[in-house]
Amino acid sequence: MTEKLTKKEKDTEIIYDQSDEPMQIRTHDLNLIRRLAALSSEYPEACHMVGKDSISGTYFEVMDKSRVSIHVTKPYSAERR
Repeated sequence: MTEKLTKKEKDTEIIYDQSDEPMQIRTHDLNLIRRLAALSSEYPEACHMVGKDSISGTYFEVMDKSRVSIHVTKPYSAERR
C-alpha cells in the first residue's frame, strides 16, 4: 500500500554548493519532474534521474549547475496589479 502525502509533505529539496560536485534535487513537484526529465532525456550529460520513490519523491543529479536558476522577484506595486 502506498502512503499518501499531504501537500505540506510534498516538498522540494535542492542541495547546491560551490564545489564541482553535481547539484542534487529531490522533488514531488510534477511540473519540476517533467522539466528535469525533459532536460535529462535531451541532455544526459547535464542532468539525469537517479531514482524514484513514491514517498521520498524523484531524485535528479544536475552536473551542469548553470542549467538551473532560482528566480526572485520583488512584490508587484498596486498599479501593476
